[in-house]
Amino acid sequence: MTQSPIGVLLVNLGTPEAPRPREVRRYLREFLSDPRVIDMPALARWLLLNAVILPTRPRASAAAYAKIWTPEGSPLLLYGRALRDGVAAALGADFAVALGMRYGKPSLGQALAELRAAAVCEIRLLPLFPQYSEAATGSVVARVLELTRASPDSPPVRVLEPFYDDPGFLAAWSAVARPELDEFRPDHVLFSYHGLPERQVRAADASAGHCLASPGCCDAIARVNRDCYRAQCFATTRALAERLALPADTHSTSFQSRLGRIPWIRPYTDEVLHDLASRGVARLAVLCPAFVADCLETLEEIGIRGREQWRAAGGEALHLVPSLNAQPAWISALADLLRAAKA
Repeated sequence: MTQSPIGVLLVNLGTPEAPRPREVRRYLREFLSDPRVIDMPALARWLLLNAVILPTRPRASAAAYAKIWTPEGSPLLLYGRALRDGVAAALGADFAVALGMRYGKPSLGQALAELRAAAVCEIRLLPLFPQYSEAATGSVVARVLELTRASPDSPPVRVLEPFYDDPGFLAAWSAVARPELDEFRPDHVLFSYHGLPERQVRAADASAGHCLASPGCCDAIARVNRDCYRAQCFATTRALAERLALPADTHSTSFQSRLGRIPWIRPYTDEVLHDLASRGVARLAVLCPAFVADCLETLEEIGIRGREQWRAAGGEALHLVPSLNAQPAWISALADLLRAAKA
């Protein structure tokens, strides 16, 4: 009797089906209706979404998506499929690998149906977010568990830990970044991560008083901040800066993609860009290690708008270092993570 394969579910955030307002509106409605993403009372969230965001944002976002869309479709989805196929080949016949998106398609329900059809004996769930946040990782885990509990024939689910300091993840980023930096020869390297509202970071504070309480609260990972998204981002920066041999005064960390007027974690990427240019930095390289695949936030927000801002502020050149996408080193690192997952 042939042994049942082990299921692997790779999950990323998601993408609209097309760079048009209708499809973007549908995607944003699903995404921003999640109470883990906009952590407000239900009525306030509904009013914000339907009275403020959806009347205007889909058209602007669709125009941004159109700038990065490929003839084959969304970059995030294309890289996700390539990663799925690469990981499946690396793991071999003992594993069945599926790709799901938290919002949009392929849905988590579709991905779980694929794994059930393969008669897997368990599911190893890997949210493709290196640093933990309730808005991303927490939402994925909650939704997958909700779907599997509702299906009597679903196998058990094993959730893999965030991999912000995993040696394979760091080695993959180093393998991608080193030749890019050697060729571009930047004056400064900026590590830009997706932002979060400050209140979401404080909610993960195990001590109820450590996070964001002092300038150095993220200088090291300890028990009180081990689940802190901001602390994990800074830990990734420290590890990558060491591997890339970047002196302390030639790199910095910032946070992008903030929404609304409430305080988000600092420093803000757009403000750091202006500050670095005003200090005379001419050539800037930007890495985005919160994203394992290039997407709207890397290709458009940094690679297009960030570059325009940089030049307007007096900078000479901004180079976006590509993400891990489906690079061989990243495929190998993921395969190692998935093989090593323990009960």
